[in-house]
Amino acid sequence: MDWLLHLLTGKDNKTQDIGRWLAALIGTSGIFFQGWSVIVHHAAFSMQEFGIGAGALAAGVGAMLKLKADTEPTP
Repeated sequence: MDWLLHLLTGKDNKTQDIGRWLAALIGTSGIFFQGWSVIVHHAAFSMQEFGIGAGALAAGVGAMLKLKADTEPTP
């Protein structure tokens, strides 16, 4: 589970980062709820809408990481 530590902490791999935790939570819940909607409610899956949402999340996380790069603790 070392890879999870690298994803959810800052540059020093010790400081927990709330932004990264929230991004992981939003991404995971988005995939879960989309699957729930398709499997349980038999809704149609729109790859275009899912891709737009995933792209917006990726762009937002990238912008967040770039804007806070100077404030992260160094190893």
